[in-house]
Amino acid sequence: MKTEMDQIVKLSDEDSTAELQKYLSSITDDRLITVITNGALKAKKVGTLIKGILKGSPCNTTEGSNRRLLVYQHCIPLCESGDLKTEVAADIIGLLMLETHALSGPSLAQLASLFVEAIKVGKMGSGKSLELFPTVLTALSACESLSYGKGELSGEEYKKQLINSLCSSRWDPQCVIHLTTMFRDVPLSSEELRFVVEKVLRMFTKLDLQEIPPLVYQLLLLSAKGCKKQVLDGIISYFKEQDISQEEEQKHSDLDLEVQSIPQDQLRHVEGTAILHIVFAIRLDHELGREFLKSFKTSYGDLCPFSVALLLSVARIQRYEEQVFDLLKGAIIKSFKDEQLQQGSKFLQDLLPGHCSVAQMILDTVRNSVFGWDHVTQGLVQLGFFLMDTFGPKPGPFGKTTEGSTTIARTPAQQTCKLGGQVLLQGFKMHEPIRGEILEQVLNRLVTKIASPVSHYLDLFSDIVVSAPMILLESSSKVTETFDHLSNLPLATVQGLLKAVQPLLKVSMSLKDALILVLRKAMFSSQLDGRKSAVTGFLLLLKNFKVLGSVASSQCSQAISSSQIQVDVHSRYNSAANEAFCLEILSSLRRCLGQQADVRLMLYEGFYDVLRRNSQLASSIMQTLFSQLRRYYEPEQDLLPPVKLEPCITAHGDQVYLQEPLAHLVTCTVHCLLWLQNMHRSAKSNADDSDDDDEEEEEGYQSELQTILESMTRRMIKSELEDFELDKSAEFSMGSSVGVKNNIYAVLVMGVYEVLMEYNFIKANYSKSRFEELMELFNRYHKLSEILKEKSGKGKVSTHKTPRSLLSLGFVSTLLTVLFRDSTQSREEALSVLRSNGEFVRYTVSVAVQKIQQLEETGHTDGPDGQNTDRTFRFLCDMTSVLMWRYTNIPSAVEDAGKKEKRSSLSHLCLEGLLRIFTTCQQRYPDRMTQLLSTMEVSEDDAEPDDDTEMNFFYIRQFQRALFTQLSGGEDEFNSKEAQLLVSILSVLSRQLKPSSKQFVQMITWTVKICKETSFEDSAFSKGLLSLLFNLHILYKSPVGLLLELSQDIHSQLGDIDQDVEVEKQSHFAIVNMKTATTAALLVLSQVDRVLDEVDWLIARKKSQTATDKSGSGEPTQTAGQQDPIEKAVTLQLGTLLTALNELIQTALLPGTCTITLLRELTRTYSILTTLVKYYIQVCASQHGALPARFEKLVKLSGSHLTPQCYSFITYAQSGEFSGGGADDKKKKKRKDEVNTAASAKLLRETKAIPNLIFSIEQYEKYLITLSKKSKVNLMQYMKLSTSRDFRINAATLDAALQEQDDSQETPESQAVEETQEPKQKKRKQ
Repeated sequence: MKTEMDQIVKLSDEDSTAELQKYLSSITDDRLITVITNGALKAKKVGTLIKGILKGSPCNTTEGSNRRLLVYQHCIPLCESGDLKTEVAADIIGLLMLETHALSGPSLAQLASLFVEAIKVGKMGSGKSLELFPTVLTALSACESLSYGKGELSGEEYKKQLINSLCSSRWDPQCVIHLTTMFRDVPLSSEELRFVVEKVLRMFTKLDLQEIPPLVYQLLLLSAKGCKKQVLDGIISYFKEQDISQEEEQKHSDLDLEVQSIPQDQLRHVEGTAILHIVFAIRLDHELGREFLKSFKTSYGDLCPFSVALLLSVARIQRYEEQVFDLLKGAIIKSFKDEQLQQGSKFLQDLLPGHCSVAQMILDTVRNSVFGWDHVTQGLVQLGFFLMDTFGPKPGPFGKTTEGSTTIARTPAQQTCKLGGQVLLQGFKMHEPIRGEILEQVLNRLVTKIASPVSHYLDLFSDIVVSAPMILLESSSKVTETFDHLSNLPLATVQGLLKAVQPLLKVSMSLKDALILVLRKAMFSSQLDGRKSAVTGFLLLLKNFKVLGSVASSQCSQAISSSQIQVDVHSRYNSAANEAFCLEILSSLRRCLGQQADVRLMLYEGFYDVLRRNSQLASSIMQTLFSQLRRYYEPEQDLLPPVKLEPCITAHGDQVYLQEPLAHLVTCTVHCLLWLQNMHRSAKSNADDSDDDDEEEEEGYQSELQTILESMTRRMIKSELEDFELDKSAEFSMGSSVGVKNNIYAVLVMGVYEVLMEYNFIKANYSKSRFEELMELFNRYHKLSEILKEKSGKGKVSTHKTPRSLLSLGFVSTLLTVLFRDSTQSREEALSVLRSNGEFVRYTVSVAVQKIQQLEETGHTDGPDGQNTDRTFRFLCDMTSVLMWRYTNIPSAVEDAGKKEKRSSLSHLCLEGLLRIFTTCQQRYPDRMTQLLSTMEVSEDDAEPDDDTEMNFFYIRQFQRALFTQLSGGEDEFNSKEAQLLVSILSVLSRQLKPSSKQFVQMITWTVKICKETSFEDSAFSKGLLSLLFNLHILYKSPVGLLLELSQDIHSQLGDIDQDVEVEKQSHFAIVNMKTATTAALLVLSQVDRVLDEVDWLIARKKSQTATDKSGSGEPTQTAGQQDPIEKAVTLQLGTLLTALNELIQTALLPGTCTITLLRELTRTYSILTTLVKYYIQVCASQHGALPARFEKLVKLSGSHLTPQCYSFITYAQSGEFSGGGADDKKKKKRKDEVNTAASAKLLRETKAIPNLIFSIEQYEKYLITLSKKSKVNLMQYMKLSTSRDFRINAATLDAALQEQDDSQETPESQAVEETQEPKQKKRKQ
């Protein structure tokens, strides 16, 4: 054998081709194969051997050609077998590649078939010989013709057949990657490439997870030839499916403990690698990047956590950064808007399945990024800040920020901002490398964004502190740096920031020291805000650093509770140091008592909370307050008044300012004193008497303060208004400095009266004589407040706003309870003193309403406990139950019988209070609504409700009864304001009902019944009731039917635009009558707008679906018989709407808002009809289906019922303008000037509405013509030619004019011209 091999090599080297041929012919094929195999296995001269064999087998002879084929057929499996050394196999394949082009066509065909067969049976495991396949295919495609079956094919066609059969056969998973690599070198047409890509993508699921990244890499390289979108979509959808199945497994893994088919961490790592490959490919191939972004631009429905992560990684490439964030921003906000639209409409919920939430995907991506996706985290941080910056709260007018952050994100923008915060918070918790950057960026924004509100960043910062205080301490230098800017920041930011860092101060001495230094500097800041910040900071510190022996009062529940409770245990300093520290702060704060009123006010409002949290500081706080109070107190017992008002004000030029908020000083003193006395009482009952110097000293100033307050009460009762220089003749105008001074005095005196009332009530302990004194105080207060009201009301505009009451919320709540619900026998006599004074009772309720309003607007109230949400909520509960009892048990009829005053009655005030409480609770404590309702006591005859919905509905029934009672009286007994409040309360409470519950259906039925039976002519009440009806109805089913009935009612009430036409009297809803029809029409039109929104949204959704279907697969989605449910719903909605609009468009609406709104809605209807027509044009172009019959009917309806009427309505609207809406002649003369100016202004406004409408009608008809051509259905047969409106001949007018001309030939021409518009009207009035 060796000799044969040597012989061939020798002859080959000697260049004697003829001899070589001769020698080769003498060797049998089998023998030749054995020679090659042995040579290859021993790796000796095998290359030269094969070269020799090929050299001696010339292609032009059949024998040579066959021998060549034999060599190829033998070497290919030999290289695949894996028995050869790698370099030997590579050498052989290299040699064969060089000689491939010399093979004949049939040989190439046989070779190619050999490869295809080997792949089919899975013999191409190692993929070595596959490198030869592209060369074979390339050579094949160059052949002129090859025999195939019985006929012939060109080389190109033959190659196509091969690839087709290869892609439709089964591949061995092992060789997928080799095949993909191999196809990169094969010249493929676009169709062949699509075959290949589809096949490879189908193979994904057959492969092991670990093999996916290299395959992705090869596919991306292959995509350089084309099919980029297909490759990307395939990869993304594969991972999307893997994620879904993995999630399913996790859900069910609790039930059965089977082995997971896909370990989560492994999947995430594979995804991470795939993302890196894709991003790398996009960096090199921008066409790929463009395709990738294009696929998400149309709809966000294709997004999934994997593609979100991929987008964020792509964002690191600078040229795509802006595009990616805009794309994600759009997707998120659109997703939230769609969700809101779907939640607000039962019609859409029934039509469409659940909503896919982009926000959830982004949060999933954050969670997944734990598995080493460092390339995604940077994008997440950017995204978080981008969302918070773009959608954070905006500054109000004049740069004012709105106070009090609402707890719930309601609008899509708020939800998006909140999502940004969640992304950052989760990112902060999970990824160490980005913590520093997140913290730095948050703090930077707190410092730099002075003009716009930063509440969302404060919330985020405080969440970060609570979730990871220890991590934050590592970068405490950044926090210290922020402290340096405190004195320049807005007060609200300072408060939020200090509250947030509170837990850190307990642990870090250096932070605390840094803060104190900054606050001390701020004390002497030239800016008022800087000094206020210092006071805020010091008060917070005092509240939070306990001094040894301070009573841990159970009421001191703390707003910020995180790890600081545990931290206290190992704090490095003791409470003795704390005491020194606190006293030092107090001495700093005393300096503020000489500063502006605003600064003092903050101190007085803060001291009570400090005292409650740190009772050891009582003596120094009380002494501070005591010495301050003495400055303004008149110690001479016989002198009146007991307070000096002069030093409370200061003048600057001719301006007068308040210097000392005296009433707040007294309030603060009173509350601190009462709290301390309470504490001592409870301490004494617990412990036996242990005398201390301290206690004696404390009791000393306590008794002294008590004496002062008693004396003040006594003398304030004696003081007349003249003593304060405030009688009826005093000037109160805010224009002069005297007026301003008197106003300040009046507010201070009223405040002092209020504080003394509260103090005396608590001290009176229900004694009749003390209550009589309290009434005296109130009478003085009331007298002064009446004077103020009267004086300020004299100006044209009432500038008077009642000053905020100084009564504390807790006291108001107690007072309401004793006035209305306290039936203790022993207190009866004393309480009758208070109850008999109607003004006092009324005052109490109105203060309660005022406090609740403040709570609703800002989230807290003045006075003690105002900032404490739990206690505030408890007071709300108490007040709710009292107000509810008062309203339901004492009918307003009884109360109003005696006095027909202009002011609103007590019942009305109670109702207003309840409405405000319910709305406040829904905004500020959304999850505690049930708790609020359950505190109201249930009257005896009703059974106790079981669950939440029952409870809520129980109260709804109470208010329904009240409204029914209102409505069942006559029109003259009907109290409109009260009825409106009841409707508002019902709409607030009905929001708590689940639309699927039976209670909700009962609520709707009841509302419909009331609307059908009530015929009061009160437009404000009808507006409230109809709004309630619409709001409920849209959650129950589509409101189009309801709109049609209401439109018919409005038409029959207001009459037709053609006065000769009798409208048949229809009355579905009695609430629509002559007085209320216009209001109803406006409400109906706003609902029409809402329905149009939904229809528009649905058409847009279908459009984008059709577009994706078109690009994906061409097969039509429906058969001709059945119509798509969404298309059907859209057509039905529009059909009913057209009928409703047809009624309104023939109604003699008053010129003005109503007409303009109707014109706008018509314009919009036509635009949406046009959109629908465009959609069908698109469908016809891609699917060639017949138009649905329903759609043809809709077009017919629009042609017969809407367009002609539109033109006559336009004529009516314009003639209405010129004739002043057909008013009587006498009135007309009187109001001619008014009408003219009003008409011309309206004309200006309406000039736009009418052309817009005509344009949209013409656009609609234009696209109908296009659709008619496309669909071969003549849709224009239903359309009448539009009136030319530039030149109108009105037959009736013409006759009248000719008649007149016959009567009197002398009539000047000009007069005839003037008449042209009028006679039409005259004819109608005959």
